[in-house]
Amino acid sequence: MLIFFLLKSLAELEVLCTHLYVGTDLTQRIEAEKALLELIDSPECLSKCQLLLEQGTTSYAQLLAATCLSKLVSRVSPLPIEQRIDIRNYILNYVASQPKLAPFVIQALIQVIAKITKLGWFEIQKDQFVFREIIADVKKFLQGTVEHCVIGVIILSELTQEMNLVDYSRPSAKHRKIATSFRDTSLKDILVLACSLLKEVLAKPLNLQDQYQQNLVMQVLKLVLNCLNFDFIGSAADESSDDLSTVQIPTTWRTTLEGIHFWFERFHQALSCLVQFASTRRSLFSSPERAKYLGNLIKGVKRILENPQGLSDPGNYHEFCRFLARLKTNYQLGELVMVKEYPEVIRLIANFTITSLQHWEFAPNSVHYLLTLWQRMVASVPFVKSTEPHLLDTYAPEITKAFITSRLESVAIVVRDHLDDPLDDTATVFQQLEQLCTVSRCEYEKTCTLLVQLFDQNAQNYQKLLHSATGITVDMAIQEGRLAWLVYLVGTVVGGRLTYTSTDEHDAMDGELSCRVFQLISLMDSGLPQCSNEKIELAILWFLDQFRKTYVGDQLQRTSKSLCYNHFAYCILLNLCIEWVLQT
Repeated sequence: MLIFFLLKSLAELEVLCTHLYVGTDLTQRIEAEKALLELIDSPECLSKCQLLLEQGTTSYAQLLAATCLSKLVSRVSPLPIEQRIDIRNYILNYVASQPKLAPFVIQALIQVIAKITKLGWFEIQKDQFVFREIIADVKKFLQGTVEHCVIGVIILSELTQEMNLVDYSRPSAKHRKIATSFRDTSLKDILVLACSLLKEVLAKPLNLQDQYQQNLVMQVLKLVLNCLNFDFIGSAADESSDDLSTVQIPTTWRTTLEGIHFWFERFHQALSCLVQFASTRRSLFSSPERAKYLGNLIKGVKRILENPQGLSDPGNYHEFCRFLARLKTNYQLGELVMVKEYPEVIRLIANFTITSLQHWEFAPNSVHYLLTLWQRMVASVPFVKSTEPHLLDTYAPEITKAFITSRLESVAIVVRDHLDDPLDDTATVFQQLEQLCTVSRCEYEKTCTLLVQLFDQNAQNYQKLLHSATGITVDMAIQEGRLAWLVYLVGTVVGGRLTYTSTDEHDAMDGELSCRVFQLISLMDSGLPQCSNEKIELAILWFLDQFRKTYVGDQLQRTSKSLCYNHFAYCILLNLCIEWVLQT
């Protein structure tokens, strides 16, 4: 009869669980919630919870038991200390014997342990703080299988989070006293344990097919984050308050944090792996699978760019730039624009690129990959059949403007601070200009207007200096450096002309820019040898080569009306330029 009664009770409880967690009938759910409250107040609560855990046939039955236990141990009038010890030990043994329970069940049961530990933090039995042995208990889990290690880490993570959580049903002073004691006695040990475990796990090859191994890494990272998010000085009023700008790490943690390079190294390795993931062969997936895979990559880019702290490390920054370039190498623009997050991500990438270009002295090898990305994106525009906006007409001109203005602004810093001049590294300059030439032709009117304005302004300043300066001055060196960059840039945009996309209007703009370079050549020719400057001369040679390939070469397929009109004048000027080059 007793067995029959227990089975009947179990069946009733499982029906209750179904109504409570997956039921669609609101009335049944409300009745199930009332029954849950009655169960918690019942003297048989603990025995019913044990019954659900040991004989329940669904994960929802186990979840109901965990929910009841959580509410039971959280009462303002606590259970006897012996009973709470028994509950804690029972749950520890239970999850240890069944490590493959549903994750939400393990989480709920571990939260019960965390609540018991927090509320009993200062309770003593036989001259011992009996609820502070949690780290010793967890170390037993860490000596077991990967599944047991995951459980042990979750215990520490939930405990750390629970200790940091303010319970407004209890005195805040008591919470602060418990949190402070936990911080001083256990938190550092937990962080050290987590870092050691992570190093141990990552020292071995990571099996991407092993779900538990992946889960272990994620849970350890979550544990470390919970430790660092701890309210060390009791300044956070509630969880909704803004993030603190400074983490008040205790002084005693200094030696622990000295190993921070480990995190950058791991982030670097993770980014290196992402570069390879972005390069995965297309044939590996069907079309729907490939779209989903690309969506995950784009979401990852968004997450990194929204929280770019790790990119302050040069190695991480370089790998991330490679990762962005690989995305366009392996995926077509038409596929990228179909991703839901594309508009926001392309905006973030544009801002990231502009910031990188403005720091012209930093990582030119990494900037190469960013320019490669934009070059390939813009080059793909004529072939996009999707109706979704690619937004490159918005951001490509901003990239071009950032490159132009940053290089001109760098000249004064280089001259006055006697730094290495980027113009001296002609291989890098030519490589970047060849990449920029495609980007610069997107919304060409904006680029041309900017270059005309800057060229006229700097040419006028240069001419004034020629008439007023008695010798080479700092101002003259700065002006010559800026003109050298402008000549390079004009040659670049002229050389970026494509027959199948260019219009007469664009050719007229090329003519406007080219005329200014020819006028500069005449100005320098009339002022020799005072006007001789090697950097400007090399830039002029670059321009002449680009002009020749675009408008004078034998392979020219389309005659420009605007340039034909002054073709004879251009030929004369070109001959004068050649003579000038030979003389110098």
